[in-house]
Order: sequence, then C-alpha cells, then structure tokens
Amino acid sequence: MIETPYYLIDKAKLTRNMERIAHVREKSGAKALLALKCFATWSVFDLMRDHMDGTTSSSLFEVRLGRERFGKETHAYSVAYGDNEIDEVVSHADKIIFNSISQLERFADKAAGIARGLRLNPQVSSSSFDLADPARPFSRLGEWDVAKVERVMDRINGFMIHNNCENKEFGLFDRMLARIEERFGSLIARVDWVSLGGGIHFTGDDYPVEAFSARLRAFSDRYGVQVYLEPGEASITKSTTLEVTVLDTLYNGKNLAIVDSSIEAHMLDLLIYREAAKVSPNEGPHSYMICGKSCLAGDVFGEFRFAEELKVGDRISFQDAAGYTMVKKNWFNGVKMPAIAIRELDGSVRTVREFTYADYEQSLS
Repeated sequence: MIETPYYLIDKAKLTRNMERIAHVREKSGAKALLALKCFATWSVFDLMRDHMDGTTSSSLFEVRLGRERFGKETHAYSVAYGDNEIDEVVSHADKIIFNSISQLERFADKAAGIARGLRLNPQVSSSSFDLADPARPFSRLGEWDVAKVERVMDRINGFMIHNNCENKEFGLFDRMLARIEERFGSLIARVDWVSLGGGIHFTGDDYPVEAFSARLRAFSDRYGVQVYLEPGEASITKSTTLEVTVLDTLYNGKNLAIVDSSIEAHMLDLLIYREAAKVSPNEGPHSYMICGKSCLAGDVFGEFRFAEELKVGDRISFQDAAGYTMVKKNWFNGVKMPAIAIRELDGSVRTVREFTYADYEQSLS
C-alpha cells in the first residue's frame, strides 16, 4: 500500500468527465480548454488531451505549463501582466486575453503576432459567495462599459466572459447568457470567438447536456463566433480522492479522529469556503469529527459517520479531492505534502510524485 497521505486520481472516473466534454464539443461546436487554475496535474494530460482542445491560464507559469505539458491550443489570461513577463507569455500563447482596456493598450503591440481578446464583466453571476463572485461590487475582473469597449474593437478579435461559479442549473446559465447577449450582443457579433469561461457544472449527474449543447450552438450561430468553454471542476469532478490514515482518537464531548493530513495544507478551498470534506459512505452508528494534524485549531475536515469505531491505522478516503487542491497544497506547519498517485485504466496504481523534506526546505530561503 502507498504511504498516506496521497491524492489518488482514478483515470476511469476521469474518463467519464472527458467523454461528456467530448459529447458537448461534438453537439455544440464549442471547444473545451482545461482551466489550469483548478487542476494542473500534468501526469494525466495524456488522457485529457484526447478529449479537450487545450488549456487556459491565469499566469505566466500556467500558460507555460499549458504549452509545454498539454500542447494544443493555449490561451493566456491574467488580471494584470507585468513588463517583465509579457514577452514570455506571448511566446507560449495562441491567444491572449487582457483584463482591462488599459492593459490592452499597454501591451497590444507586444501581442500583435497572436489573437487578442478582452475580458467582459456582465455584472451578473451565479456565485452566492462574495469571495468568488466576479460580479461583486467594485470588481476588478473585466470591462463592463460598452462605449469604452467600442473604442478598442479594432485591436481585439475575441472576448472572455467568466461569470459562472459552480453553476449546476442550466436555467440560470441560460438566463445569464441572455443577459450577456442583451448587453454585449452588438460587440459579440463583431468578433471571431467568445470564451464563456468555467464554473458550469455540465458534467454533473442529470445535467441537461443536450439542451446545454443546443444553447451553445444557437449562440455560436447567431453571432458567427467560435465558442470556448473553460471547464475546471467540470473536467475532474469525482475523479480523485485524498487518502489519509488515522493517527489518534480521543473524546472531548465528541469522538475525534486525527489524521495524517491537514485541511489547511491539502484541501484549502474547503477551509476558505467553510465547507466540509466528503466521505462515502457517510453512514453508520459511529460519529467522528475528522481533524487534521496541524496546530490550527479549526483544522477540521468535518463530521462523518462510520460503520465501525475508528482506530489508529484505519484509512479514510476524502472524495472529490481534485479541484483546487493539488494546485493550492502548501507547506503549512511543515506537514508532509501528499504524494500524487494514479489508478490506470487497467486498475494498477502508480505513484507519480512524492514530496520530501528537501522540497520543504527548498521552498523557503
């Protein structure tokens, strides 16, 4: 058995998502780019590459990783580019999307050799959490003034509009896209491509994929544009677990179990958004609060139910652990960073990356 903690990516489960993405691509005509900000574990890019059109990024390092490890079409986006990185960004990208008109005007000439786009902010989103809401008050993410965008249309040939966040409702997506058409339709009709970003949970169970594909096709036909999607979570949902081991149990008004992992270090998004991890099955007569081993008092994965009493050495699998985990893992408290393992399609499991004290030491000064 592999020593815990480790992330386990199951290629069979990943393939399910890839096949749904491929189906939407075929039916809608849209292209799909992996959002590296969510998932960038390049050891499974060999599988994903066969079902997707390329990658989209949020930084210089991401765009370089996309070009070198994934290949195919490579989109570059950043909230702001620096003078010291713009040339390298352009060298790796097929398209570059600027967040603001000022960035476009500053670097348009530098990017003259590739397609240039601009991010639009429709000032409406599906997010219910302010931290992740691109349309929050005073948002810095994209331009919203049609008149201002009109003045730079000669310098761009595409738009990126990312206003969905864990949106599982096709009806909400449809309504927001209609708002986008109403507001920006006259501009969209003048460009070659439009990225509708990520945050659309179209690989989820019971999502109306056919209606979604038809809506994308109608949008593309109406405006004469190539549509792009940027699935992050949708690409890797339910494909990965975080495998941990119980190190200690105690009772302090509740049964507690301490594991060899940390929500702060290994599943940070759950801590940020105050969500619990997932354990399956989560049933049985024995209830435990599963706690991380860092010194952070709130390092708690959640409360779960088990068929048997937990004991030292028992293993627990946290489900759905791919998105915003491996890209955010950190060395808080010097807690051992999880290895990364892959279950191949034939059922065999191999470790593709382990982290040691040397990695911890070299991440510091």
